[in-house]
Amino acid sequence: MKKADVGVALYLLAAVIFFIIPIPAILLDIMLALNIAIALIILMNALFVKEVLDMSFFPTLLLFTTIFRISLNVSSTRRILLFGDPGNVVRTFGQFVGGDDIIIGAIVFIVLILIQFIVINKGSERVAEVTARFTLDAMPGKQMAIDADLNTGVINEKQARERRAKIQEESSFFGSMDGATKYVKGDATAGLIITFINLVGGAALGAMRQGLGIMDAINQYGILTIGDGLVSQIPSLLISLSTGILVTKASKEADFSGLLLRQLFGIPKVLYIAGGVLALLGIVTPLDWWLFVGLGLIFIICGRMVASSIGMEEIEDAVDMAEEEAEEIRKPENVTSLLHVDPIELEFGYGIIPLADVNQGGDLLDRVVMIRRQVALELGTVVPIIRLRDNIQLNPNQYIIKIKGIQVTEGEILFDHYMAMNPGFVEEEITGIPTFEPSFHLPAIWITESQRERAESLGYTVVDPPSIIATHLTEVIKEHLAELLTRQDVQNLVNNIKEDHSALIEELIPKLLGVGEIQKVLQNLLREGISIRDLLTIFETLADHAATTRDTDVLTEYVRQSLKRAISSKYFPANEVTSVITLDPKTEQEIMSSVKQTEQGAYLTLDPEKTKAIVDSVESEVAKLENLGKSAIIITSPIVRMYFKKLTEDYFKELIVVSYNEIESNIELQSVGMVSLA
Repeated sequence: MKKADVGVALYLLAAVIFFIIPIPAILLDIMLALNIAIALIILMNALFVKEVLDMSFFPTLLLFTTIFRISLNVSSTRRILLFGDPGNVVRTFGQFVGGDDIIIGAIVFIVLILIQFIVINKGSERVAEVTARFTLDAMPGKQMAIDADLNTGVINEKQARERRAKIQEESSFFGSMDGATKYVKGDATAGLIITFINLVGGAALGAMRQGLGIMDAINQYGILTIGDGLVSQIPSLLISLSTGILVTKASKEADFSGLLLRQLFGIPKVLYIAGGVLALLGIVTPLDWWLFVGLGLIFIICGRMVASSIGMEEIEDAVDMAEEEAEEIRKPENVTSLLHVDPIELEFGYGIIPLADVNQGGDLLDRVVMIRRQVALELGTVVPIIRLRDNIQLNPNQYIIKIKGIQVTEGEILFDHYMAMNPGFVEEEITGIPTFEPSFHLPAIWITESQRERAESLGYTVVDPPSIIATHLTEVIKEHLAELLTRQDVQNLVNNIKEDHSALIEELIPKLLGVGEIQKVLQNLLREGISIRDLLTIFETLADHAATTRDTDVLTEYVRQSLKRAISSKYFPANEVTSVITLDPKTEQEIMSSVKQTEQGAYLTLDPEKTKAIVDSVESEVAKLENLGKSAIIITSPIVRMYFKKLTEDYFKELIVVSYNEIESNIELQSVGMVSLA
């Protein structure tokens, strides 16, 4: 055990022993002096501590000191009643502090009790209660502020964790302080009761066993009892004062006294007025003129000195600021920070700032947090931090989205307007400003707040500006999620699954595949919108087939087949016949015959004329499905799927290509067309 552990254990053990075993007077004097010293140390710590959390164990400390002080009170009571000799400390407090008079001592003791009960304990208890309530109520807002700072790049993940931990510590501390103030109040009550028992018991013992008169017994034992009460209540008063300081402390400055003096005597005008009033009272009233006029002159002189000091500080601050600016200009520019490229950026004009400003009621930051959560649940990967920045070079209502520092799309909104879109069945038109929805380029109309209810009643889909931006950002992220997935991200995913499936990871990495190869497989899946959340199935499949091939495209096809339940549920609704397009077997044969295998992978050498014929056929068949309002899905043989996808992905971004092995057996399909070379 450490020495500190032994010391704390002995401190608590001594308190328990003092309840049971009588102790000598000299040891009692030592313990009472130690009790006063500990109370003074606690008071000074509470006064000069930088932050309240630097004394996070204060509630526990209150319990320790309270039980120790009460045990000493019991020991002194035992010695008063048994021997009439509680030791030098108690006797001195009774004779010197109490004036060796039971009436004076009783008055001093009662005044101390009243100060502690009515002033300090009551106020500290109320402040602790209110602080605990407000701290708990403010926790959600503080958490949201941390998330907002994290998303805007003001802080990093480590700083966010530290801030969250501090918030938890604050709530625990003030919640504990709310209850710990009851210890102090109970301690004062116990001291008062013990003092009363001492007085009654001592008077009874003196009169009945020592043959003293009732007044002599009350006087003799009363002085000792008052001394015992004072020697207990003064440390208790110091602890109560420490509690009050700690729960009311708002400053983080270590120089508490200096800060207090600056706040109290830091304004010259206040000192001038106070000095003038005091001097006037000394002149026009019968009060001692030398006292009040003298104090008034002192305050006026101090005000003059403070004014001169403030003027000098302003000059020094201006000089220091000028020197810092000059030094900033002289020192070489640190360009390293300029090399960092944010994965995702959302820049907007000044007209959109209210949507991102929490103080103005904007919730765009909260929506960004929800986007990351939504993508994680839907596609199984963590979206990088999304930076939100205002850009005065943009139009007021314009916003742009950048991926790795390059603009990929833009949009424009009208603040205080709503976007109304016709889902296709609404016949009645509404007036507004024609526009296009930025995510899917659908025709829409900007309408005002007063038109919103009518548009919704007619059947229009009405969305607010933050939802428009959030939807657009979500679609852009999903579209580019594959290139945003880095090797470090993959390693983090591997580390997460390794905790429960270490045997699988040890077999797969790096014996069969490297992190880079797994990254390419996961990117292939994300590129076609397939969730990688079921990493266990993905890694199990890779471990099964990586021994025979390390071609990431082929491995991707194996993984897709193992994820056929997820793929089927994504594209083919249950209990419903899905219309699809099939691929002509002759066309499949033509594609496979043009595949060339190399060390870098397979590629197509299809004749341009045949490529054009296939693309034209796909365009014709896809148009049929789109006219029916259905998604374009083409079904191919497993071996052909990835080559056909590569052939058509540059022409048809939204085309879904699925192999027969990726479809559950209970799915009902209906072929409404066939892609062929003819």
